[in-house]
Amino acid sequence: MPPSYPRVRIQGTVRTESYGFEEVEGKLVKKVREHVYERVLARDVVRIIFFLPHHHHHLTTGVTHALDSYLRAIEGCSGALSNYTCCWWEPSDLTEPSDWALIRGTLEPKEPRFFEDYEPDDARFAHKDGADPYFTLFGEQGNGYSFSYHARLPWREPPPHSVSVLSATLPTEYLEEHGAQHVRELAMAMASRLPFATGHAGLALHLWRSIHAQLDRLRTEIFRHPGFDVREASHFDSMGTRVDGIHWMNFFGPPVLSELGGATGLRARLHSPTTTVQGLEGERAVVTLGEAPEAGDTTQGQTLPAYRELARLLEPHLEPFPWGFLARQSPSVEEELRRWWRRFLD
Repeated sequence: MPPSYPRVRIQGTVRTESYGFEEVEGKLVKKVREHVYERVLARDVVRIIFFLPHHHHHLTTGVTHALDSYLRAIEGCSGALSNYTCCWWEPSDLTEPSDWALIRGTLEPKEPRFFEDYEPDDARFAHKDGADPYFTLFGEQGNGYSFSYHARLPWREPPPHSVSVLSATLPTEYLEEHGAQHVRELAMAMASRLPFATGHAGLALHLWRSIHAQLDRLRTEIFRHPGFDVREASHFDSMGTRVDGIHWMNFFGPPVLSELGGATGLRARLHSPTTTVQGLEGERAVVTLGEAPEAGDTTQGQTLPAYRELARLLEPHLEPFPWGFLARQSPSVEEELRRWWRRFLD
């Protein structure tokens, strides 16, 4: 019988503001409107993500293949993807052939216009030229399905940690229905043509707001179930070749893999009976921690020893603590999140 996973579904009230102008006695007066609505603030998912130290024009074939692999996997899942955002366009329903044409158009190969070539006044609008194309596909809020791609700006000499990022999510119900092997095959298919530095697949919480803004709601869940990732690294985090935590499937490419001794070196240093190391083409490898992802349960003594073993091996390569800005704003929250961040190391 396939495993079942903890359900994390947190509803909450969201307040946003919009701005406009109204004519009052012949003058335009700025008006602020408050919008209040209910939405899912946190949801359990399976997240697949790759960090790609390349410009868009080197990635179009691989990203197209990853997108096609994801779409085949969710075929028949009613309402999985129903909306999208693309570059500078407003969010829209994903219903017309022209919507898909816009998405596919961002993946057409073309030579880059390097960011250094923009005039200073034009550089602010480089995204409107498609310099760093991006799009996100998603379903009805809270359904757990999404696919997102954001390319880095094409500098001739790119900043050392800048990467393009591709990610996708599936609801945990999908994992339970189709099985872990099916999800593993999807992650492998998506990875097969991507020149990643690192990547991973595993259980995660999809958050509407950052974890530090929702810690009071999520504290019990994240400390009880260490297998849930809450770090949603993105294009803006400049991940470079650093490793984004420990997960069910852990993908390594150059230069990280060579620094770890290659697939052979990893096999020699990982001893958990549930861990497998598979070499991939292009000096890449994937380390999988068990036949299926695990949430763990610290109240039952399920501390995920295979995850802890890999964490100790990867510690020199792990991303530094990403929420250090909280030190002055909220020292107690920062301290708690540091404890969570090191949950597999301490």
